[in-house]
Amino acid sequence: MAETSVEAAPAKINLALHVTGRRADGYHSLEMLVAFAEVGDELEAAPARQDSLSISGPFAAGLGNGESNLVLRALGAFRRRWPGALPDGIDLRLAKNLPVAAGLGGGSADAAAALRLFAAMADADIAFPDLLELSRGLGADVPMCLYSRPAEVRGIGEIVLPLKHFPTCYVVLVNPLVPVVTADVFRRLERRDNPGLPDIGGPLTRPAQLGLWLSETRNDLEPPAIAMVPVISNLIAQLRVANGCILARMSGSGATVFGLFGSSAQAHQAAHDLRETWPAYWVAAAPLLAA
Repeated sequence: MAETSVEAAPAKINLALHVTGRRADGYHSLEMLVAFAEVGDELEAAPARQDSLSISGPFAAGLGNGESNLVLRALGAFRRRWPGALPDGIDLRLAKNLPVAAGLGGGSADAAAALRLFAAMADADIAFPDLLELSRGLGADVPMCLYSRPAEVRGIGEIVLPLKHFPTCYVVLVNPLVPVVTADVFRRLERRDNPGLPDIGGPLTRPAQLGLWLSETRNDLEPPAIAMVPVISNLIAQLRVANGCILARMSGSGATVFGLFGSSAQAHQAAHDLRETWPAYWVAAAPLLAA
C-alpha cells in the first residue's frame, strides 16, 4: 500500500491588520501581525497513477476541486519548478474543516500545506527559501501560511518576519457562516493610507503584554465588513465581555471574529457560551502555535 503523508493547514488569525496604502498595481500595502491556531484543514497525499483531489469535511460543499483549487495550483507550480521530483500521480485528500471565505486564510493554508507535503515527498533536496519563492506566486497569504508561525507581515504579504518570542495564548473563533468576498470589503474602505503598526519593541512573552501592544492596533477591514455583515459587531461585543478575554476583533476580511485569551479554561468557557447564544454558527477554541 502506498505510504500516506499528512500535513495540517492551520487557521491564520490576523491579530492586527493595517491598510497603509494602495500600490500602482492595485494591490494594497499592509502591515499585519498574524498567528496560527491549532485548528484547521488537513491534507493527505499518497503516490498514485494520476493526480486527483477529493474534498471531505463539514465545509467541502463550499470548495471546488477543479484546476482553480489552490492545492492543485500548488501541485502544478511544484511540478513545473522541480520536474520529475514527485511521483507521476498524487492522490490528494483534503478535509475542509474551516469555513470558506471566512478571513482565516483557509485556501492559502491548504496550498502551503500542500507545498510542505510535496517538499517532503520529493526525490530532491528542496530548500525552504526556494519553496517560499514558489509560494509567492500562489497568493498573498501563502508565504505566511508556509511558515504557520507568529509573524509580522508587510507589503502585500510577501515580507514575512517570524517572531522569535510569542506568549502562550488561546483563541476562540466564531463565524456566522456568511461568506465575505475580500475584494468587496476593500472596495468599501474609506481610507487606504492609514498609520502602520506600532513598533513591537522588546520580545512579546506574556499574554497581557501582547494584549497591551494589540490595544494600540486595529483591523482596518473591520468597519467595512461590519457594514456588510452587521452581526460581526455583536460577536465582537459578546467576546469582549467574556471572562479573561484580552482582545476581541475580526480576523482578516471577515466574517470570523476571534477572542484572545491567556487561559485555556476561559477560552473554552467563552466558546461554550457562544454556542449557546449562536447555535447555528461555527465556533472553535484552540491554542495558538508557538514561535
